[in-house]
Amino acid sequence: MYFYHMKKSFLSRLWKILLALLAAAIIGGGIYLNSLMCIITGYAAKNLCSAVFVSGREAADVEALDLNFSFIKFNRNKVDYENKSVSSRFLWHKSTAVYRDGYGVTLLRGKKADELRADAFPLPPEPACNPDTIGWPLGNRIDEPACPEYEALKDALEDISIAFVDEKSYGGTPFAFLVLHKGLPVTERYGYGCNEDTQLLSWSMAKSFVNAITGIMVSDGLVDLDTPPDFAEWQGDARKDITLNNLLQMQSGLEWNENYGNRSDVNLMLHREQDMGLFALDKPLTHEPGTHWYYSSGTTNIVMRYLRSKFSSDAEFYAYIRSKLFLPLGIRNAHFETDISGVPVGSSYLYVTTRDFARFGQLYLSNGTFAGERILPEGWVNYTVSPASDSEGGYGAFFWLNHNDSHPDAPKDMFFCTGHDGQQIFIIPSHDLVVVILGYSPKPDGVIDFNRLLKDIITEEELIVRN
Repeated sequence: MYFYHMKKSFLSRLWKILLALLAAAIIGGGIYLNSLMCIITGYAAKNLCSAVFVSGREAADVEALDLNFSFIKFNRNKVDYENKSVSSRFLWHKSTAVYRDGYGVTLLRGKKADELRADAFPLPPEPACNPDTIGWPLGNRIDEPACPEYEALKDALEDISIAFVDEKSYGGTPFAFLVLHKGLPVTERYGYGCNEDTQLLSWSMAKSFVNAITGIMVSDGLVDLDTPPDFAEWQGDARKDITLNNLLQMQSGLEWNENYGNRSDVNLMLHREQDMGLFALDKPLTHEPGTHWYYSSGTTNIVMRYLRSKFSSDAEFYAYIRSKLFLPLGIRNAHFETDISGVPVGSSYLYVTTRDFARFGQLYLSNGTFAGERILPEGWVNYTVSPASDSEGGYGAFFWLNHNDSHPDAPKDMFFCTGHDGQQIFIIPSHDLVVVILGYSPKPDGVIDFNRLLKDIITEEELIVRN
């Protein structure tokens, strides 16, 4: 009897322990899941709202393709066409994103929709001209040269274009494909309900536009590469030694987690924070500035916040970007979306047309000049493509490099802008090529074989132009 009671007591204690562990696991899992809710619902609301009201895509198509993964696909999304907003709900949590004409979409965090709309400021007027009547590159009228070389290259790349976009022979789901040779479009093709007027998401290609804005501000004497930003938060510790150059080369030394698959810094920044730059610059220092390279979207939003601080208002900063970068490139209707604080999200949220992305690539191919006008300061492109010391030849200043043969069948002088899910602007000086690719090509499945595509384009260019 004694052993029976001992056994019964032991089993009772064991059950209590197991139940306590189960309860702790359920509570812990619930707490962790709750911490993911802003990401799950925020991702769906923000991206669906931008796709519908900036890109003009059908909501059902976006849900079936772009949002059809992980927990994101379980959101219940409501598109309010009258008020131009999207609400996404998953279990007990809801996020709302709001479109404002001229500004794009902002995810509501700590502010109501009416308050956000009241924050709007007058935008500079559109140029009083029709871009379809203006010749390329400042306009959309493409006057093709009457030469056999151009026609032969156009025909050859047309076959590649069809194979890539229509037949998906290189993988992924392409939205747009455009190739410039010697500054002129030689092939242009659109898929999945897109056309030459569709503004598409840059994702991290926006970082390279921040490089350009920085270069222009350096030229104007507003910022200096070797001078640390004067953030009050950095003055009491070693972060005060981080330079603008360290930030542009992704060697700030600040703690950062860029893993998109969990409750990472980048996910929290994009989907929870009101002031993304402030969130990133508050991170502690983990390495001496300039000594360790690792990718950080937070770094770009720190830079954007710093650049904005040189102007008296959001309106003045917007006008500067428009007048100094966009309009000189013939980019007339860009949406550089902001966070709640009003600063453009330089890491991720730029919407322009495929042709506009090509114009931007041509700016760098032409060593900072465009249509005969110098936009970037002398030497800025050389600085941009100089490898960061710890990047093993793979990264410059908010541009990726091919010095490390990341694309082995492309020339080493190629440099490029890369965005989440396969957005690319490849700039190949030795072949006078700019290649723009936009679409939905997530890793690991469905990714585009960029190396093979580049190899085929370059092979055709060599066969026709160099023989």
